Amino acid sequence: MADVKSDIEIARAAKKKPIVEIGAKLGIPSEHLIPYGHDKAKIDAAFIAAQKGRKNGKLILVTAINPTPAGEGKTTTTVGLGDGLNRIGRKAITCIREASLGPCFGVKGGAAGGGYAQVVPMEDMNLHFTGDFHAITSAHNLLSALIDNHIYWGNEQNIDIRRIAWRRVMDMNDRALRHIVGSLGGVANGYPRETGFDITVASEVMAILCLSVDLKDLETRLGNIIIGYRRDKSPVFARDIKADGAMTVLLKDAMQPNLVQTLENNPAFVHGGPFANIAHGCNSVIATTTALKLADYVVTEAGFGADLGAEKFFDIKCRKAGLKPDAAVIVATVRAMKMNGGVKKDDLGRENIEAVNKGCANLGRHVQNVKKFGVPVVVAINHFTTDTDAEIQAVKDYVATLGAEAVLCKHWAEGSAGIEELAHKVAELAESGLAQFSPLYPDEMSLFEKIDTIAREIYHASEVTADKSVRDQLRAWEEQGYGHLPVCMAKTQYSFSTDPNLRGAPSGHVVPVREVRLSAGAGFVVVITGEIMTMPGLPKSPSSERIRLNEQGQIEGLF
Repeated sequence: MADVKSDIEIARAAKKKPIVEIGAKLGIPSEHLIPYGHDKAKIDAAFIAAQKGRKNGKLILVTAINPTPAGEGKTTTTVGLGDGLNRIGRKAITCIREASLGPCFGVKGGAAGGGYAQVVPMEDMNLHFTGDFHAITSAHNLLSALIDNHIYWGNEQNIDIRRIAWRRVMDMNDRALRHIVGSLGGVANGYPRETGFDITVASEVMAILCLSVDLKDLETRLGNIIIGYRRDKSPVFARDIKADGAMTVLLKDAMQPNLVQTLENNPAFVHGGPFANIAHGCNSVIATTTALKLADYVVTEAGFGADLGAEKFFDIKCRKAGLKPDAAVIVATVRAMKMNGGVKKDDLGRENIEAVNKGCANLGRHVQNVKKFGVPVVVAINHFTTDTDAEIQAVKDYVATLGAEAVLCKHWAEGSAGIEELAHKVAELAESGLAQFSPLYPDEMSLFEKIDTIAREIYHASEVTADKSVRDQLRAWEEQGYGHLPVCMAKTQYSFSTDPNLRGAPSGHVVPVREVRLSAGAGFVVVITGEIMTMPGLPKSPSSERIRLNEQGQIEGLF
């Protein structure tokens, strides 16, 4: 199909409206918008604070099956559904995350939707945008510098340099920085010690920004960061070395949600960007709660499959922010069903009903899991031109056996016109009153029991294994008053198990816990399983090799 335009061609042809017009649609006066050029702006804190007494709209979560190389299109569906709800007369705002430079130059590419269901300006969103990630990186690394500086100038807090828990970050995939030795070169450079880097989206500062409700809350949470321990194993906090005030100053503007628009000139909030495989995978609380005050419907997404993104959205974000989702959409494709059914990527264009039926087990597991949270579910079949009617019907028939409905969506090719049916179904579910949301586990459950509950109930594992040192650490945190916190699982996104090659709906597998980290400021415990890395590496042929400026000065290869 030679006449099919690429995502970037479609984005460049967009007829964008001035961002003040998009703000006016939501009742945001221009004096409360801080423009970044003509097509993006931040919403100031005074306007956000003034909305607190208003009634909330309906909250819709878009999640997905486990990702495959075939592609699922979760962000595309999120954007398309927002446009679709506006098309059928509902006032809707789309809330998504900002893109990390790591995947953009690594393997995944951009994160602004696709086809005729995109948020623009696409290039800005996938690069520096409004500088939020740079601010988060700077605030995080300021704390790192202050820790080493505190030790250099006498170590008044008696920090045990063997027990420093705070690493550095950068917004790029760089495996060479995972484990390093710093402060080499003599007395003037401090005390040599082992340390390392994580990617910015895994930073606790990112999580804190995304869970804070205002600047005061932000500063308190930053002060609560545990940077390390003394020889008696008592914790040392960021506030103990007077880091919280300056970190807040660096994050002052980054705390304000970013307003942009879809190709159909509907409002979108793009703010925050924790990964769902190593962090909590949702856009900021402040963006979502502000959107709920300004619209009838808020459509937001959670990263990767529902085993990661949706579980964390429900158990961390909704629990912390007091949110109650009204409906959930699980995105699937016929191609991904076939891949889960054992078909190789090169053979996905051929009809294979048997493989579709076999692969649907993955979708079914996600549907059942989301229902465990008391949220009504609809499945969105993201259409590809190679899908046959029989294959689509097979998915619909399977989903019907689960007591749910699957709706074919053609938003990539047709924009909001191609997703009207799903928009009507979502509105019907959200207004039905069927939602009886409840997190998976109570606050008072022990930390290890929380890990075990997620592994058994969501991953369908038979057991969780962990060394004595891990279990002892969890018990110590409980004794220090952190037992009530939720857990944030760091796990491969490609499987329900910790083996990325195990597709479908495996059961009875073992979840090995390698390490646990306390994010006391964000308010959760990170549980690192299997081989998952908090600093990704670049692939053999990274996307950056194909990114360049053309003769017209336009960016090629970014998406």
